[in-house]
Amino acid sequence: MADLAQALQELEAQGLAAIAAATSLAALEQLRVDYLGKKGELSQVLRGMGQLPPAERPHIGALANQVKDRLQEALAQRIAQVQAAELEARIAAETLDVTMPGLGYPPGHAHPLQQMMQRILDIFVGLGYQVAQGPEIETDYYNFAALNFLPDHPARDMQDTYYLPDGRLLRTHTSTVQIRYMEAHQPPVRIVVPGRVYRRDAVDATHSAMFHQIEILAVEPGLKFTDLKGTLVTFVRALFGEDVPVRFRASYFPFTEPSAEVDLQWRGRWLEVLGCGMVHPNVLKAVGYDPEKYSGFAAGLGIERLAMIFHEIDDIRRFYTSDLRFLTQF
Repeated sequence: MADLAQALQELEAQGLAAIAAATSLAALEQLRVDYLGKKGELSQVLRGMGQLPPAERPHIGALANQVKDRLQEALAQRIAQVQAAELEARIAAETLDVTMPGLGYPPGHAHPLQQMMQRILDIFVGLGYQVAQGPEIETDYYNFAALNFLPDHPARDMQDTYYLPDGRLLRTHTSTVQIRYMEAHQPPVRIVVPGRVYRRDAVDATHSAMFHQIEILAVEPGLKFTDLKGTLVTFVRALFGEDVPVRFRASYFPFTEPSAEVDLQWRGRWLEVLGCGMVHPNVLKAVGYDPEKYSGFAAGLGIERLAMIFHEIDDIRRFYTSDLRFLTQF
């Protein structure tokens, strides 16, 4: 009996020490199984009771119950302590300091160039035009030849166009989309073409090697220059105001004949805003249209140019600096 009583006392001491050292609920649960489970340490010790005389068994049984109760009480207390510590740590980690500055971000908005592009597209879509787009990497045929550029035209020179190693190039205008669209569609055609274009311009206050352009194209039987003029005057006045003066000046483009530049009077000055003209018969022939049956007009404008006029901005480079002090004004 003395050996069994000593084993129970040692078991109690070991169990209480292990429980006091446990730092997690999982560890405490494992200790409960190890000491008080059906196959635990206490059960292993009590198996020796069968060898005791009947008179001694009550004493050992009472001692075993005391050990069990003390271990259960120690487990319950330690579980409560660990739960309280975990809750305190969680509360500390999730505490919101209402005195700290907020982390909210102001709502964003479209870039001023995107805003201007959308304004222009809305006007032409309202006039019955369909938005069309095409690749920025083009061939000489779509960028020049099909648009009636002669082989020795200066725009083909290396100093004006970005050529790629495989002979292709970065488009210098969105007119390339006009050719691609007409190849795939029969008249009537009425499209507006937005997109990025690239030219080897020296970067300064009014020039950039990359900028945004929008062009329009209309082809159907019987179109005249008066239709072009009425369309563009309507567009300019829808964008800048009904009372803005508009004038047309004779000009030259390889892909239109006759051609014109369009100016508007803004803040007391005449400012050039776009180029236009009647589609050259050679361009219609290049896409398989009969120039005796169909006529058309086209116009092209720079988004940056119109945005600078509209917002009275003096340097095109401001659009590309990502300076929030500038961009948040729009």
